[in-house]
Amino acid sequence: MDNKLPSNKDDRNPGIFSRLMNTLVGMGLGESMLRMGTTLLSVILLGAVIWLLRLFYAQAPEAGNVANALQTAPTSPVVGVDNVSLQIEEAFGGIPRLAQVHTTIPSRPRQEVIKYPVVDGDTVFGIAEKFGLKPYTILWGNYYVLLDNPHNLQVGQELNILPTDGTYHEWQQGEGLNSVAEYYGVKPEDIVNYPANKLDPATIGDYANPNIKPGTWLVVPGGHREFISWSAPLGVTRENPASARVLGPGACDAISGGAVGYGTFIWPANKHYLSGFDYTPSANHWGIDIAGNEGEAVYATDAGVIVYAGWNNYGYGNMIMVDHGNNFQSLYAHLSAINVGCGQSVGQGDVIGAIGSTGHSSGAHLHFEIRAISSFVNPWDVLPPP
Repeated sequence: MDNKLPSNKDDRNPGIFSRLMNTLVGMGLGESMLRMGTTLLSVILLGAVIWLLRLFYAQAPEAGNVANALQTAPTSPVVGVDNVSLQIEEAFGGIPRLAQVHTTIPSRPRQEVIKYPVVDGDTVFGIAEKFGLKPYTILWGNYYVLLDNPHNLQVGQELNILPTDGTYHEWQQGEGLNSVAEYYGVKPEDIVNYPANKLDPATIGDYANPNIKPGTWLVVPGGHREFISWSAPLGVTRENPASARVLGPGACDAISGGAVGYGTFIWPANKHYLSGFDYTPSANHWGIDIAGNEGEAVYATDAGVIVYAGWNNYGYGNMIMVDHGNNFQSLYAHLSAINVGCGQSVGQGDVIGAIGSTGHSSGAHLHFEIRAISSFVNPWDVLPPP
């Protein structure tokens, strides 16, 4: 009896594929066929991947295709793996790069005069800063409104705002470009060629008698002029106080004798800080505005004689001037009360009035000036440190 177990069917009857492979191996072609099979399988797998990608794109149209995504995605100045990854993220719904809502576009320089309505809280200095101009340009562009006086600024006024620092000139019959330009310290061509003036050089004609209509307002870029005095003349002395008669009824007659100052100065108010304008010659403001409440005492900064005591018609309201007899005078403005009279001698520290807001004033304070015979003095240079 044969005890050998029967083999399975495949061992007894090899399949067609096995017989084919055995034949090819016997012919020495097995290795070549293996490489060909591997290549064929790779091609099939690559085709499957491409088919799946196309199917994915068809199901996600909002993402677009890879080519468009890479073309339209924002580029980076440095190309690398991180950049490509970020672009692919954006294409397939990752974190997007959002365009800026506000695009910064360089603005053209303004080339025309505009109007500005004065609002509560405005000052000549603040308006100038708002438009990138110097304070004197605000004054010189609005002489008929402000009269070269920064204290004349009032809510509701409409101011000319020049496009550049300079002056504003109203052309008068008989004027010549050469003389006007010389007065403001510029060249005639500076006026003729400035865009805001809309002058045609071809039709101007003779500069001595140019074709400019009287009443035409012209911007004089870079132009300067002297301020027109709006306070009190320099050198109002006890010997010649009549020089201040043009200012109003507070002018005094000539005085002989009287107190003479020490040549040193004290603060004329209880507070030693500003509440308003500083000493700013470029804005025709030749004093300091000292803080104070209505009715607080005003003191003589040095001994001297009263040479003006009364109303000032040019914005200072109630005003006092003291001649110190040593080539110095002091001025106190916007007072609510005057406690002295013409020709009266006062000592240093005597109460001469009270702080107020009379005249052109936006609130209670003391406008205080110190003058020499022929010039203004910066009060900060002579007052004790606050």
